Parts: sequence; structure tokens; C-alpha cells
Amino acid sequence: MFKIGYRTIKTAIGAALAIALAQLLNLEFYTSAGILTILCVQVTKKKSLRSSLDRLIACFLGMLFSFVFFELIGYYAISVGLLLLFLIPTIVKFKATEGVASSSVIILHIFSTGNFTFDLLLNEIAIVFIGIGVALIVNLYMPSVEKNLKEYQVQLEVQFGKIFKEMVSYLRTGESSWDGKEITETEELLQKAKSLAFRDVENHFSKLENNYYHYFRMREKQFEILERMLPIVTSITHSVEQGEIIADFIEEVSDSIHPGNTAIQFLKKLGQMRKSFEAMELPTSREEFEARAGLLQFLNEMEHYLIIKQSFKGLS
Repeated sequence: MFKIGYRTIKTAIGAALAIALAQLLNLEFYTSAGILTILCVQVTKKKSLRSSLDRLIACFLGMLFSFVFFELIGYYAISVGLLLLFLIPTIVKFKATEGVASSSVIILHIFSTGNFTFDLLLNEIAIVFIGIGVALIVNLYMPSVEKNLKEYQVQLEVQFGKIFKEMVSYLRTGESSWDGKEITETEELLQKAKSLAFRDVENHFSKLENNYYHYFRMREKQFEILERMLPIVTSITHSVEQGEIIADFIEEVSDSIHPGNTAIQFLKKLGQMRKSFEAMELPTSREEFEARAGLLQFLNEMEHYLIIKQSFKGLS
């Protein structure tokens, strides 16, 4: 069974409205208003606005070039070719590339009449404004994705917690049967979450709407650190007292993964751990030295992990 998305529904309604309005005004080539609407309804408000501006610029350039080329050279096929030869680079220069197809429709309208008149110019302007205007109006509605973003946030925090628990288990037992599936799952979650959050950003014109996107970017940076931590942990094959202390610390961190900001508390505890480790006796064997060196490297990465979280202001 096929699924009809909200964008499809908006496009269908918008195209019908644009054609009906153009037809009501007795415009020639009224179906082109519907085509413009279809082209301008995009997945986000910002994309729709950018697409509309591109097509508006391109269409007006098309009208100007049509007047110059057709009135000077005549209404011949060669005139269309020469016109496009100069028009397309001009549109590209104006960074309105998306509007090439739309402007071509307007050009062909003018060419098919064989006479550039003021009434025809008004007709084409009306078609452009109706097509683009209706698209912008129907695209004002965008369904909220906050529920989905919240679900991604919770899922990611659960995944982070599981990864930390595996580290704790290894540090305490020196053994692990973990298959690492959470790593792949977290990567996929991050990509989906960031994509949806960016789409949400594109649907708001205020920079205050970026909280979830910044949150997922923060988690992405932390995940990179987690990936660096794992080989460090698995390289520690000798059990030392510091390993048990760090395991307790990681377990506490894993139980406190949420969008709020408590990183400063853990950074203080981490600093206290460093001081207590420095006060301990020096290693008595090579194995102990290597294990403690690995744990120190792990603590450095953990500090970076917490600093990234500390810089995040939290979700409102």
C-alpha cells in the first residue's frame, strides 16, 4: 500500500488552487501557474523560499531577454537558441539556477504568441506571482517533528549508557562478550537525528530554533570520543586499583546521561581522581605501568567528553 506524504498533499492542493485562481482571472497559459507551484513546494520553508526567489529572478530575466531577442531578431527558433545561450549564464551569475526551467516556460509562452505586448507581460507576471505565491502559502504549514526529535534524543542517551556499561564491565572483569552493535546503531541514529533536526532548522527563520541540532552535533562529537575510548579500554589487560575507581566513575556518568548539564560536577570528580592517583605509589611492574598509562589516556578522553557536554547550554 502506497503512502501519501504531507508534501504531496500540499503540492496537489497548491497546484489546483494556483490553476483555479489563474483561470478565474482569465489568464492565458493558466496551467503554468500550477507548474510553478509544484516546483516551488519544497521539503522545508527555507528551501521553498530560496526556490521561489530563484524562479522569480529567472522568470523576470526571461521576460527581459525575450523582449530584447524576439523584438530585435524576430520570433524564430534560432532566436530561442541564442536567447538561452545568453540567459542561462546570466541566471547562473545571479545564483538562481533552479529557475532555468521556469523561465524557459515563460519564454516559450512569449515565443508562441509571436508578439510581445504589455498585456502579455502582465499575464506572465500574474502567472509567476500566483504560482510562487500559492506555493509559499501552502508551505507555511509544516508538521511538528519535536516528538520525533525527542525520541531520537532518548534513544541516543540509552545507547551511550549501554556503551559506557560495556566499558565498566570490561574494566571490572577484563572480559567481554559484547558484539559492538550499539556502535553501528548509534551511528545510524545520529545521522537520522541530525538530518531531521536540520530539516527542523530549515523550517524556522529564527536562530533560536537550533537547540536539537546543536544537541545532536554535541552528541556526535562525544560519540567520536567514545569510539577512541573503546580501544584504549580493551588494551588494558592488567587489573589495577585505579581501574576499579574509574569503572565506578564511568558507571555514575552512564546513569546521568540526559540533555541537562551536569558535566561540571563530573569534571570536578575527575580532577579529584587525578590528584588521588598522583598520590598513590608508583607502579611496581611493567604490566601495572602500562595499565595505569592506558587509564590515564582514558581519563584524558573522558575529560574531553565532559568538556564538550559542559559547552552545551541544554535543551529548552
